[in-house]
Amino acid sequence: MSERILVIKLGALGDFILAFAPFQAIRRHHPKAVITLLTTAPFEPMARASGWFDEIWIDARPRFWQIGGWRALGRRLRGARFDRVYDLQTSDRSGWYFALFGNDRPEWSGIVRGCSHPHRNPARDRLHTVERQAEQLVAAGIPNVPLPELGWFDADVTRFPLPRRFLLMVPGGARHRPAKRWPAERYGELARRLAARGIPPVVIGGSEESDAAAAILAACSGAVSLIGGTSLLEVAGVARRAAAAVGNDTGPMHIAAAVGCPSLVLFSAESDPALCGQRGPIVTFLRRPELRALAVDEVEAALRLR
Repeated sequence: MSERILVIKLGALGDFILAFAPFQAIRRHHPKAVITLLTTAPFEPMARASGWFDEIWIDARPRFWQIGGWRALGRRLRGARFDRVYDLQTSDRSGWYFALFGNDRPEWSGIVRGCSHPHRNPARDRLHTVERQAEQLVAAGIPNVPLPELGWFDADVTRFPLPRRFLLMVPGGARHRPAKRWPAERYGELARRLAARGIPPVVIGGSEESDAAAAILAACSGAVSLIGGTSLLEVAGVARRAAAAVGNDTGPMHIAAAVGCPSLVLFSAESDPALCGQRGPIVTFLRRPELRALAVDEVEAALRLR
């Protein structure tokens, strides 16, 4: 009977992208296993396209009071008869999932008390996500966690009106953390300058970024807005074709960096690139305590166009 492996990674988007190397390493370490990913719905298409998983379960993330949801999840976890679990979420929630196995627990890589393969580094929270997860896998017997091969991370983007050469702009971010956003009018001024050099911007993001996109389009008539119109795989496809990408510390910039687009990421004091910064072959960070203190001249000078 094939070995059965469960990998837990629920999100957020940037964290999911940073887990690509561990996903690949787990697949290579268990080449004949049936590997199941427990994740959330937004990441299912990427997970299927990767080829790293045989099964994908969507976690409904039951609330504390949803007893039926917890019971159903527990029955499903126990019924799968997993031999080993790689908990790459290492959150309180994934720790509760450990408890759902009861006394018949599989081998478990993570940090929950009582697990068979704990990551015991007391400084783990001061490590970048990539190094922290690599250490965790070493503790579980996977010594090599190389950079992921991402030839699959692409999409047909011919339906989009992409200029021949363009700058990818990602002006959004979590609405509840406005300090992580460089002002939209600065993006607009940068867009105007780059368009004058023959490199108009293509703006991506969710529908909540429509105001920022409108400000950019008002400042630069040659800008193209794809706000609310791209899947995550299509974001990768657009980024692969861009001259460079510039944006706030948000999930789509992790995608751009991962697929090799020269990426300039703008950080405030709200997050630290030493802990969660984007990874890729050509990534530059600009960080200020407050992003409104970051001048357009500085951002333009830091762009690395191809």
